[in-house]
Amino acid sequence: MTRKSPQEKKALSYAKDRRNTHGENDKSSRKNIARSKRHNVRAHRRREQVVLTHVQPDDIESELKREHPYHWRKWRDTPLAAVVAYKLQRRARLGIIDAEQAEAKIARLPRVS
Repeated sequence: MTRKSPQEKKALSYAKDRRNTHGENDKSSRKNIARSKRHNVRAHRRREQVVLTHVQPDDIESELKREHPYHWRKWRDTPLAAVVAYKLQRRARLGIIDAEQAEAKIARLPRVS
């Protein structure tokens, strides 16, 4: 295993580190992910129960094959490099920094090759 230089470590950090940009508290994800999975499974079970009790026996198989009403999937967080670039572009758009300065900083962001 070879040692990484500080520049290589920084580039890996910008590529692999992630930030929550979904507009929610990042700490709440621990509870919300489990809650959403439970909700998803319950919705499927409830739908199957309704189909089995209220649909004619001839149509049960086709009803169960239809699309489920509730789908939930996890979304990955945004890479740190993209978050930093967005913040720089926003600052330039708001006039906090010069556009040329923002572009220069974005160009200097470490990239993993």
